[in-house]
Amino acid sequence: MSGLQIGLLIVAVLMVLIIATAIFFPRKFIRGFMAPLLATLYRKQVIGLENLPSEGGYVVASNHVSWIDGILILWMLPKNVRFVVDAENFEHPITRYLGAGFDTILMRATNPKSIGRALKAAREGLNSGDAIGIFPEGTISRTGQLQAFKAGISKITKGTDAPVVPMWLDGMWGSLFSFSGGKLFWKRPTQLRRRLTLYIGTPQPNGTPLELIRSQVQQLGARATIEHRDAFPVLARRIIRVWRRRGRRLQCADSLGTEVSARDMLVRVLVLRRLLRREVLSKDEAYVGILLPPSVAGVAANVALALDRRITANLNYTVSSDVMNHCIADTGIKHVLTSEKFLSKLDLKLDAKTVALDSLREKITTLDKVVGFLQARLLPARVLDWWLGLGRIDKDDLLTIIFTSGSTGMPKGVMLSQANISHNVDAIERAIKLDDRDVVLGILPFFHSFGYAVTLWAVNTLGPAGVYHFNPLDSRQIGKLVQRYQATVLLGTPTFLRSYLRRVSPEQFKSLDVVVAGAEKMPADLFDEFEKKFGVRPIEGYGTTELSPLVSVNIPPSRSNAVYQSDRLEGSVGRPLPGISAKIVSPDDGTERRAGEDGMLLVTGPNVMRGYANQSELTEKAIQNGWYVTGDIANVDDQGFLHITGRLSRFSKIGGEMVPHVRIEDELAKLFSDGDDNDEEDGQRVCVTAVPDLKKGERLVVLFKPPAKDYDEVRAALNKAGMPNLFIPSADSFLEVDRIPLLGTGKLDIKGAQVVALEHFGPKVEP
Repeated sequence: MSGLQIGLLIVAVLMVLIIATAIFFPRKFIRGFMAPLLATLYRKQVIGLENLPSEGGYVVASNHVSWIDGILILWMLPKNVRFVVDAENFEHPITRYLGAGFDTILMRATNPKSIGRALKAAREGLNSGDAIGIFPEGTISRTGQLQAFKAGISKITKGTDAPVVPMWLDGMWGSLFSFSGGKLFWKRPTQLRRRLTLYIGTPQPNGTPLELIRSQVQQLGARATIEHRDAFPVLARRIIRVWRRRGRRLQCADSLGTEVSARDMLVRVLVLRRLLRREVLSKDEAYVGILLPPSVAGVAANVALALDRRITANLNYTVSSDVMNHCIADTGIKHVLTSEKFLSKLDLKLDAKTVALDSLREKITTLDKVVGFLQARLLPARVLDWWLGLGRIDKDDLLTIIFTSGSTGMPKGVMLSQANISHNVDAIERAIKLDDRDVVLGILPFFHSFGYAVTLWAVNTLGPAGVYHFNPLDSRQIGKLVQRYQATVLLGTPTFLRSYLRRVSPEQFKSLDVVVAGAEKMPADLFDEFEKKFGVRPIEGYGTTELSPLVSVNIPPSRSNAVYQSDRLEGSVGRPLPGISAKIVSPDDGTERRAGEDGMLLVTGPNVMRGYANQSELTEKAIQNGWYVTGDIANVDDQGFLHITGRLSRFSKIGGEMVPHVRIEDELAKLFSDGDDNDEEDGQRVCVTAVPDLKKGERLVVLFKPPAKDYDEVRAALNKAGMPNLFIPSADSFLEVDRIPLLGTGKLDIKGAQVVALEHFGPKVEP
């Protein structure tokens, strides 16, 4: 035989072997074909293989964010997994062949007999030692958030001893096969050879409640995001690229009349950075204070310091000199950036040197302007990064210190890292989907964590323009700004929203598309009243300074991709954002609560603060095994939505029972509401606090603004509303006040309310 004939014979034999393998050993054929292809497209890592049971069957329960998650899990696990799948997705000859090759269990969701056959096959497989795979959400997540788990797991494991192995496949959100950007397939690839990590959790015993399995999967997702936080972009680098892309478009404006384009903002902050280095700050001066309202100058100061790798501390200008000096001493601040005009309005004596930016402007030289222009307009972004040293920024480096509101004591300095804020910006992008078409009204001060993370960094790194005003209760000016700049997004508190409801015309708020309320519970009537007048229904979110701050949010209807999924629930604060895990535990023994049961809210994820500045003991108490103990009482329902029911500090223990102040407050607010009130700060008319009581332990006290009500009628109304007698304050425990104590952020000043109550109702010793 000639060499050609021998070659043809070898090819023929190989073809026969390949065809025979494809027919008789489809699984090996598919693995042999697909493994090299997938290895070309993706880099894989599996963590927790030792958690897979060595004997017997088990159920694989994983998150589901892409169209090919099942194929990827099959590729990454050593043992074949028989996935239970919708038969409609396997009607094409190729997908049918793939399904048969991996012994997939097909099920038609609309056919009870098909469901029964699939469940029987799955149980038989488990009893025979097979691994059965299921995506408990029942669909691909449109938001990247973990959806509600359906009852399929419980039905499959019924009558077996098989455990459930929680898993999290990380890295597919943002791919062609996910719904990131609201589209499946039709988008530009963002990465080559994506890094995929499959996290395998501890097997959960047969019969484990569905919500606890979901919690385990969510915790793996938080772990994945924490361990991959190096992927979060450095905000200082990101802002350079976004402002360059936006060019001549308006970037920042404020109520002082300042309007600056994106490219001019970049020149401005680069010149300011250069000026501060030369005229004010020493080389080793890490912490710099800022005392400015939300404004163009406030944005410029924060960004300039970030570009210089300094740690900012935006100081609360509504507090006393003593409190502010406590904050200054706590961080070793030597210089505070401010303006002469703003500082003159404050009665402050600070233990740090104040630097007026308006006076500093006089020291700008022609060379400063030329260098700033060249850096902003001509240097390639990577060269500018190198020049500014931005490549040396580590994900865990501090970006800012934000002081807590001090509602329960002296403010604590919360240390937030680059990754903390960057993750929150990414989470905001997923939830609210800010882009170049948006204009965000920034009324929250930058010393407020939401103001800092959202209206400062998210606005200036995701593409929108920001319009700023220093007084969130100045309803008339805010109405004018929204109308003038056609603002689309507004973030505030219920107190602020009620003020706008009374003083802003529908025409002024006509452009609003998203309204997010936080910091305090949204009264039920405010949803309807706001929507009726302005045509946009507010949504609620939840966060706290120690969590950078956003934890959860309901997805705005106009920004939702979830046609067949529930991504908002009124009365809740939404589901935890991607990469964040929340669990509810007993305050007494730490055991995890079931769905709907109240307990202490714990949160983990890349948003958990680095700690409290110079307070290691408080940090250790607040962060336990990576979980931040919020101090909030909450529950998670069976759909995964988070409900905040109060703060531990806002409960009284009376007669051995826990009495919630917020629940009583909500009912009283309905009774004390007065639609004709024109007080500028009329958002909160009543609050409940407590004072020590020698007999009962604590005594409830009600502070309210005029007009007064008949206390016996109020108590009768509370009883009619179903309040237990223990929850109803005595008739002599009502106190009329000129104003309800509020913090500069609009939140209730809990400490201030207690002081007022103690002055009038302090415990009296009986003879």
